[in-house]
Amino acid sequence: MAVVVAGAITFLLFRRLRSTVAQRDTTQVVAAATDLPSGVTLTSKDLTLIQWPTDVPLPGSFSKIADVVGRPLIYSLGAKEPVMERELAVEGSGIGLSVKIPVGMRATAVRSNEIVGVAGFLYPGSHVDVLATYNLPGATGSVTQTVLQNVEVLTAGQTIEPDPQGKPQAVNVVTLLLSPEDSQKLLLTSTQGTIQFVLRGGVDQSTAAVHPTRLDELVNGAKPPAPTPVAAKKAPKAAPPAPPQVYVLEVIQGTQRSVQKF
Repeated sequence: MAVVVAGAITFLLFRRLRSTVAQRDTTQVVAAATDLPSGVTLTSKDLTLIQWPTDVPLPGSFSKIADVVGRPLIYSLGAKEPVMERELAVEGSGIGLSVKIPVGMRATAVRSNEIVGVAGFLYPGSHVDVLATYNLPGATGSVTQTVLQNVEVLTAGQTIEPDPQGKPQAVNVVTLLLSPEDSQKLLLTSTQGTIQFVLRGGVDQSTAAVHPTRLDELVNGAKPPAPTPVAAKKAPKAAPPAPPQVYVLEVIQGTQRSVQKF
């Protein structure tokens, strides 16, 4: 009897839930027909329409495939995943890496190795600080300075998407997203000395006040004393004029004597 009652209750609940879902209002939204990589220009074959509940709003979605065709995809999408406005570049902005470059920014590539590339753990989307070591004209040693902070990595080698398993990969070129002014700083630094990337935490967006480090600070363990300003040399005082020399002449005339000074 207990099994029969439980089965009857389960059947009634299932029918009621199915009728509730069937009566739920839905609308059509544009989604990816298959897995799509970033950088591709969307065509009608890449897209499909799926049903989406109207009581779960999806801001930034599209209801017509024609509104999406021809626009490059900035981020990869999975099959049946809705296409959002934030994931699309402006139509005609190009393909590949160019769709990820915002207006006013530049993609700047610099040489890398296992040390500069943080042992291969630089992935697209990572944020780094750029340090430079060089010799200043007239300085007694090398100087290391933080040139740029919180810079986004666009590509590591020819990869524009991070490895899903997080495997390190040694690359010889890293592309950074920079403003035109910062691009000039980076290229000038790379020609004057050596650069090093310092990996930041994923949520760290702060900017630190970092002072340059000189070689003599590491040797002496402290900052060198500030140079003492050279005091202006005082002109020597003029010697007082020598008194005029006096000549004495004694004149004897018979029994008379006289003295003449001149």
